[in-house]
Amino acid sequence: MTAYPTFPDHLPPQGVTLLELLDLERLEDDHFRAARTFVEQWPLYGGQVMAQALVAAGRTVAPDRLPHSLTAWFLRPGDTAEPLDLHVSRDRDGGSYSARRVTARQHGEVVLSLSASFTRGDDDPTEETGPVMPDVAPPGEPEVGPRMVDVEVSVPTPEHPPWSWPARGWLRCTADVPDEPLLQAAVLAYISDIFTGLGQLESSVGRSMATISHALWLHRPVQVREWDLLDLVAQSVAQGRGLYRGELWSSDGRLVASVAQECLYRLPRGS
Repeated sequence: MTAYPTFPDHLPPQGVTLLELLDLERLEDDHFRAARTFVEQWPLYGGQVMAQALVAAGRTVAPDRLPHSLTAWFLRPGDTAEPLDLHVSRDRDGGSYSARRVTARQHGEVVLSLSASFTRGDDDPTEETGPVMPDVAPPGEPEVGPRMVDVEVSVPTPEHPPWSWPARGWLRCTADVPDEPLLQAAVLAYISDIFTGLGQLESSVGRSMATISHALWLHRPVQVREWDLLDLVAQSVAQGRGLYRGELWSSDGRLVASVAQECLYRLPRGS
């Protein structure tokens, strides 16, 4: 297994595991703390905060209610060396669905705001899928995932320009993640934020593409230790913002999840 070749400076942090990051301390019924920290030169990875916020929300719903959708808004850069305080608001508990809001704070300021919906599911056997899984080569030699803990990637080549993050790649978690659906979904949220659908655009060279919001819909159960294909496509760039959408496919062709992300899309100041 090799380091991620295109971005050698984006190696994952050392001395920390993904399960440690997702192991939250419960301070009160609706108040949690992500106390595991580490030192890194980059701001806190957005997928990590999303995953931690989803775990906090899921700890406040009935055990038979599983996450099926979330939207996260990234309000400030996070600090990897500081704990996160996560406050959950119980917006609704209905007969089939529960809604939660989570604010993640550092130094008293909100870093992330997340809304998540949970459901006890339905026994309706209907299953249909509109899009078709892309025809790509199977995973090759795995590489260390950029910035992510306990994640391997395999990027089909030549799938992306040398200056960009890829828009398509295989991912899998190497941690011994329990079969608990909440943790599986949290790891899925963690890996869903790493690539970008905007890097294929020639105008992306030199652009700042900080995330504004990220949405994730979970359609089917996932096993994050198996290879899944993340496939992203640019939708729009206008007025300093970019939008991409995408799908996450299991290796046997099932549509596991859909994603959408809006980013800042700016040239550096003074350029």
